[in-house]
Amino acid sequence: MPETITPAPSLDQSLIKNSVVASKRLLSLDVMRGITIAGMIIVNTPGSWSHVYPPLQHAEWHGLTPTDLVFPFFLFMVGVSITLAFNKRLAKGVSKKPLATKTLKRTLIIFALAMFLALFPEFDFANLRVAGVLTRIALVYFICSLIFLQVRTWKGIAILSAVLLVAYWLMMVLIPVPGVGPANLEPGTNLAAWLDSVAMPGRLYRETWDPEGLLSTIPAVVTGLTGILAGYLIQSKNSGEHKIIWMMVVGTALCILAYFWNQVFPVNKNLWSSSYVLASSGMAALLLGCMYWLIDVQKYQRWTPFFVAFGMNAITAYVLHGVLISAFMDYDGDGKTLRAESYEALAGLGLGAELASFVWALLYLLLCFIPVWIMYKKKIIVKI
Repeated sequence: MPETITPAPSLDQSLIKNSVVASKRLLSLDVMRGITIAGMIIVNTPGSWSHVYPPLQHAEWHGLTPTDLVFPFFLFMVGVSITLAFNKRLAKGVSKKPLATKTLKRTLIIFALAMFLALFPEFDFANLRVAGVLTRIALVYFICSLIFLQVRTWKGIAILSAVLLVAYWLMMVLIPVPGVGPANLEPGTNLAAWLDSVAMPGRLYRETWDPEGLLSTIPAVVTGLTGILAGYLIQSKNSGEHKIIWMMVVGTALCILAYFWNQVFPVNKNLWSSSYVLASSGMAALLLGCMYWLIDVQKYQRWTPFFVAFGMNAITAYVLHGVLISAFMDYDGDGKTLRAESYEALAGLGLGAELASFVWALLYLLLCFIPVWIMYKKKIIVKI
């Protein structure tokens, strides 16, 4: 018998006490997080950067490839996790202050891991890149957590998200760039690039700008906020079928809005443009809806352990892949790295340059899978 459908206000404060899933871990969330981490590892470690399938590369500037969806999907899942974890603790009577303190502690740990990966293995502090994937994850997690604790309704978060996206768009297209001239959206000469060049500490990824720079963190936070909104929907008392319908409807609507916004503010991962936020969050909602239906409603779960192993220790898996790759980067007596030699061996089997590069990434993914699988079987979850 289907569950009773409750009105929209159930997505606000009342869901903290009445959530039907607050104490139950949703397998679909771990699977989607695991798929995202596996995707990160594959696109970050091809056998050869000179031979990569186009869908496994980022768009050069404007545009979207499957690879451009990996990072925002993870930030979207960060937002979902914030809602589920915080509401569970608030329901137990935990106050905001200890939650904020724990959030700060976790943020600092993630940032420390980011700096470790940026320095490993040479520990060349002179060329340290402070910006990066883990740094952005830390910032988005911290800011989204504080917003969640202060703005205690889904409507308030939705309005704030819209305001931030519009404000970012107007800043990028209206504010003149000091030392350059009129506002523009070109590489290295836009407002975000200028701010990176004058305010971002450490080495920049592109000499004068960084794809994980300061100003673009604003829309990246909104990506996390869209995940928080998805978390509100998941924790509502609506039936599983109605949750799926809402995720599919909202996801489709966001993609349509992104298409129209793209006409004046192009989809662009490097800028983390507002249209890119809508497109990636819309697709994340669509995928989560599919995963929720397939795994948690229809109970097709036999195929999930591989991804659950990655998803339950996502940050650990990401750090691990960044550390292990150094073992393949040492040069031998012939001036080649183990990575290059093993890639050439695969290409020599007749696989072709691009396929050999892809197979190498898959084999590396399996290598990273071994330790996280052991942790999964032993029920070890590293809580950062």
